[in-house]
Amino acid sequence: RIFDAVWVPPPPPSSPEPQEVPSANMASPGGPAAQAAAAALANALGVVARWSVGLGIAGSVAQASLFDVDGGERAVMFNRLSGVSQKVVGEGTHIMIPWFQTPHKFDIRTRPRLINTVTGTKDLQNVNLTLRVLCRPEVDKLPNIYQTLGKDYDERVLPSIGNEVLKSVIARFNADELLTKRAEVSLQVSQELLKRSEGFNLVLEDVAITHLTFGQEFAKAIEAKQVAEQDALRSNYIVAKAEQEKLAAVIRAEGEAEAANLISNATRRAGTALVELRKIEAARDIAETMARSGNVAYLPSGGNVLLNLAGGGGAR
Repeated sequence: RIFDAVWVPPPPPSSPEPQEVPSANMASPGGPAAQAAAAALANALGVVARWSVGLGIAGSVAQASLFDVDGGERAVMFNRLSGVSQKVVGEGTHIMIPWFQTPHKFDIRTRPRLINTVTGTKDLQNVNLTLRVLCRPEVDKLPNIYQTLGKDYDERVLPSIGNEVLKSVIARFNADELLTKRAEVSLQVSQELLKRSEGFNLVLEDVAITHLTFGQEFAKAIEAKQVAEQDALRSNYIVAKAEQEKLAAVIRAEGEAEAANLISNATRRAGTALVELRKIEAARDIAETMARSGNVAYLPSGGNVLLNLAGGGGAR
């Protein structure tokens, strides 16, 4: 047999299966994976930002909706729609509607207030007075006080009524009576000031006059009066002393005259015996006095007296 020669090409050599190699576009930072991650992060940040804004707004609204009233204070609420509320807000934390409601706080504790005035007395003397007042507002009348007087109610009311009451009361007394009747003056000032303050919804705890001075002319007049009174008292003493001395001299002269009269009568009745008796009594008194004296030496009148003049030899 004859075979026809046919050329058959050999099969190509087997090669390994191609592996998936990451492309350059996927490995780079601007690839789809990075973009997806960035988008997810942006979405998360957006959610957080929206929640933060919401929480911030909610917190601001909550803070604006709350207000505190401290101890010793009360609040009056003003509403833009209905005006001032007649209800007084007590101590603590309270809720309000922002912008529509505004709380106005009042200090209800007792506070001191000094009122100075210069006024005239009944005898036309100028007096400088200082009045100390302890006052506080009526809690139930705070809305009315806020509507009619405002928060500075004490500055508006107390100086005017205090000066008026002081001038009216002081004009009833003389200058010296302000010192001698000070308690009565303070009582009248307190009573009238209490009556006047009730119309303004104020409570006065205490009213007292703490300072009182007179003008220089009145002070000089008082000093001159005191000096004149002292001089008058001294003159009265001198006159009384002179009268007493005159009376004593008269009594002494009368006594001496009476004694002389008695002696004269006794001499007339008894002769010179009384005179002799007085001489003997006088001599006895003189002798007793000289006897008690150590500087007196008695010498015999007619005898020889030998003195030790030799000093140690003795008398011979």
